Amino acid sequence: MNLDTFQEQLRSYPNPVIVDLWAPRCGPCWMTKPILEALAREYEGRIDFWALNADEHTQLLRELKVFSIPTVLMTRNGEIVKTYTGSRSREAYRSMFEALTRARPVTVISMSMFERFLRLFAGGVIAATGLMTSTWSLILIGGVIAFLGIYDRCPIWRMITG
Repeated sequence: MNLDTFQEQLRSYPNPVIVDLWAPRCGPCWMTKPILEALAREYEGRIDFWALNADEHTQLLRELKVFSIPTVLMTRNGEIVKTYTGSRSREAYRSMFEALTRARPVTVISMSMFERFLRLFAGGVIAATGLMTSTWSLILIGGVIAFLGIYDRCPIWRMITG
């Protein structure tokens, strides 16, 4: 399948389509595949779901510039609105499906509250250690780790990264 055929098929579907690009040799793909298939059943009639074996569609992956799997493409009206590469949590995949059903801008929860807290706490401890020992490198590292706990909610970061 080439890109033109792929887009033509996407346009023929009345619902948004989530496309899972996976491969049998990919461990993370096998972890995410059951989650996506369960969500596809749950959202049946509102979202269409395709699972494309990357090994069988190498030309399409080249044309889409997909270099890593698993990759999930979120499409509306035959156009790709968002691409996510790598394994995600069930909540993140659910937010993808939910965003497409509600025709909202697609934003995906990138981390759980526990992960967010852990990053903020670890960054704070490292930065505090840096402050107590006057080690600027620890302060900087701690600040970066703490920022990684909130970056997805930072409007300035979104503006910079587009």
